[in-house]
Amino acid sequence: MSQAANGVPRSLPADAQFLSSAYGGIAHEMAAVEKILTREMSSRYEAVNEVVSYGCMLGGKRMRPALLLLAAKACGNVTDAHYTLGAVIEMIHTATLVHDDVLDEADQRRHLATVNSRWNNETSVLLGDFLFSHAFYLATTLPTTCAARMIGRSTNVVCEGELRQIASRQAFETSEEEYLEIIDAKTAELCACACELGARYAEASEEQVAALEKFGRDLGVAFQIADDLLDVEGNEVETGKSLGTDLEKQKPTLPLIYALQYFQGDEREQVLAIVEGPAERRGIDLKPWLAQCDALGYARRRANEYVQSAIDALAVLPPSEARTTLEQLASFVTARSC
Repeated sequence: MSQAANGVPRSLPADAQFLSSAYGGIAHEMAAVEKILTREMSSRYEAVNEVVSYGCMLGGKRMRPALLLLAAKACGNVTDAHYTLGAVIEMIHTATLVHDDVLDEADQRRHLATVNSRWNNETSVLLGDFLFSHAFYLATTLPTTCAARMIGRSTNVVCEGELRQIASRQAFETSEEEYLEIIDAKTAELCACACELGARYAEASEEQVAALEKFGRDLGVAFQIADDLLDVEGNEVETGKSLGTDLEKQKPTLPLIYALQYFQGDEREQVLAIVEGPAERRGIDLKPWLAQCDALGYARRRANEYVQSAIDALAVLPPSEARTTLEQLASFVTARSC
C-alpha cells in the first residue's frame, strides 16, 4: 500500500482526505516520522521483515504522531526528538491494534487482512511484542529518560485498561463511570501521552503541558465512544475493519450500558436475553431497543461533550495553525466513518 507524503495511506476511505488536509501543516514532519517507521519496522530476516513491514501499514490514520507533532508546533518548535517519539508512539499503538485483533478474532483492519488472519495468532502476539520492545529501545536513544518513563507508564496503563475490559465481558452491571475509566486507560492514555510528549519536548510551560495532556485524554475518550458507535452502526466497507466484535464478545459499551440502565423489569430482561443469546442475532435484534431509548444518540452526545472539553483545554495556547488543526481533529473523531 503506497503512502502519501504526510504518511496517510492512499487507500484509506474518504476520511483520509480530511486527514491529508489537516496534516498539511506538518507534512514535512509526518514524512520524517514515516521515514523512521519504515526504517525501524524492518528486519534483516526475510520472513520476519515480511510480517513487521506488513504491520507498519495497519496503523492507518497516524493520528497519535500527528497529535504529538501538532502539540509541539502549538507550543514551540518540532525537534529531531519529536520525530523519534512520533515513531515510538505509533509503534506502540500498532502493537495494541495487533494484539486487539487477536483478542477480538478480527479478520480485517484498514482494508487489509489482520496479522492473525493472514498468518496466525502466534505471529500476531510476537509481532506486538517486537513492536513494544523496539519502541522502548528507540525511546532510550534520546538524551534523557523522560520519554521512556512516560511511555512505559502509559503502556502499562493501556494494558491495565485492556485487562479490565476483558474482565468486564458479560459484566452487564458495569456502570458508565466504570466504562469511562476503562476507555480512558485503553484508548485515551496513549493520546494524552502523545500530546504531553509533544508539548514537553517543545519546552512548553507546565500549564501548556497540562492543557495538552487533557486535550489528548478527552479526545481519546471521544474517539473510543465513536469507535463503539461504529461497531454498532458502521459499514465494514467504509471502516475497513471487522465490526460487531463488541457485541460478539459481549463487551459492555456505552450504548448497551445506557440501554440496560434505561429499561427496567421485563424489558431489561428481554435486552439481556438478546445480548446473551446467539451471537449472529445480537446486532439485528438489539437495534430496535437501542433506537427506542436513543442509546446511540446518547452516546454520540457524550462523545461530543468530550470533544468540546478537549477544544476548551486549548484556550491556554496562543492562536496558531497548529492549534486550529488540533481543534479540527477533535471534531473529526466523532464525525468520522472509519
